[in-house]
Amino acid sequence: MSRVIVFVFDGLQKELVTEELMPNLKEFTSKGVRFLSHQPVFPTVTRVNSATMVTGCFPATHGLMGNTAIVSEFSKTEPMNTYLKDHFVELIDKGGDPLFVPTLAQSMATLNLQYIAIGIGSTGQSFVHHPYLSDEKYGSTIHPEYSIPERLNDEIISKFGPWPEASRPNTSRIERMIDICIDYALVEQQADVTFLWCSEPDGSQHGTPLGSDTVFESVKAADKGFGRLLSWIEDNDLQDEFDIIVTCDHGHSSAEKIIPINEMLLEANFAPPGMPGGVTVADNGGALLFYIKGKDFETGQSLIQWLFSQYWAGPLLVADYLQEIPGVLPTSLIGLDGVRGPDIALSFAWNENANLNGVKGFSYVASGREGCGQHGSMNPTELRTFTVANGPDFLKDVSISSVSGHPDIAPTIMHLLGHSPPSYMEGEVLYEALSGQKEPKSGRIENISYSSQNEIVSDQYSQQLIISPRENGGYIVSAEYSH
Repeated sequence: MSRVIVFVFDGLQKELVTEELMPNLKEFTSKGVRFLSHQPVFPTVTRVNSATMVTGCFPATHGLMGNTAIVSEFSKTEPMNTYLKDHFVELIDKGGDPLFVPTLAQSMATLNLQYIAIGIGSTGQSFVHHPYLSDEKYGSTIHPEYSIPERLNDEIISKFGPWPEASRPNTSRIERMIDICIDYALVEQQADVTFLWCSEPDGSQHGTPLGSDTVFESVKAADKGFGRLLSWIEDNDLQDEFDIIVTCDHGHSSAEKIIPINEMLLEANFAPPGMPGGVTVADNGGALLFYIKGKDFETGQSLIQWLFSQYWAGPLLVADYLQEIPGVLPTSLIGLDGVRGPDIALSFAWNENANLNGVKGFSYVASGREGCGQHGSMNPTELRTFTVANGPDFLKDVSISSVSGHPDIAPTIMHLLGHSPPSYMEGEVLYEALSGQKEPKSGRIENISYSSQNEIVSDQYSQQLIISPRENGGYIVSAEYSH
């Protein structure tokens, strides 16, 4: 049985994986399995995709809908900010569950297998790996601001010293993450799964234009850390012990213009949150999640018609009770329904324009810095990942074009550990990437095109999504819209 390392480069664009910028990842990619159509879930933001990776489920099933979302146990009118561990703790204190299903760490614990997550991104991202503060048996999470279990924080600092301050690029923290990975997780603890979350290049891309020198320096620093991990494995002749999966949570585009959605809704005479028929908006960068008090159909219909008329509106999906409105598509197609699902989910519009550095792809956004990196939408530059795998159980130097996605990561890890994935996991084992194994007969359905249209005043709104369907959801292969 192999041990598994997952290395996430937050927000990595495939164009950055070059011999000049990321030589270690470039070489690793050339020798392993290249997943050419490995998709994130929508919204294309960090926490929802992180939760998807560690549960093997779509958002409707695991219950985390976005970077911000309405979680009724937390607040019926204030979106919960999953960037913050403190909001998760507050949710638990109020009797709510951060996730509806077990994490990979919990499933492994029942088999006496150890899971260690080390992350230098947001406190909320690290928290979803192990959202059960009192249960040490479920493994551990290590972050610069805290550890789970709590006692581990002092132990890590005593062994490695205080964490360096965050920076852009986050070079010093990347180096410390690799120190802890090698000396603590892999050597001392002999972790069966070590899950590393590198904050770059996402952190630098949010603060500077895509293709900037800062972004280039950030991926060089991230690649250097990754290379040091690979060198340690090679120097200790452990290549046959570790299967390594590399991925990113989402892509990036440049922020075209910030849309002041809350002000616009009030100007359009929609009731504010908490009022009868009131509308609450959860800002997810390039996506918006709308929640209507009392699930009032007339308000939903009016809001949809208003959104159709906005130049910045892209694809639009809705909850079941709004599905009969012309022009919409159901959130259930992509696993964004369920008890915490939004009433309306909107991707902002996008274009293929290039920024001053020649990087193509702009999107309208609800937040961020205009001209800098942002994500959340269905823009093709965001709706993709860079995913490769290498190790004793993976094929060598092959490209796989079949559609896969982040829900497939957890069940594949369970398989690599020698166990069947738990029944709650909705993703599939990536048999097509594994060596020496015959792939079971698959029940996968080929990609399906879904389209809809709506007449709006003197214009027409239409949209089309190509979906690769799965149990309780599906992967968005491509998205188009027109006004």
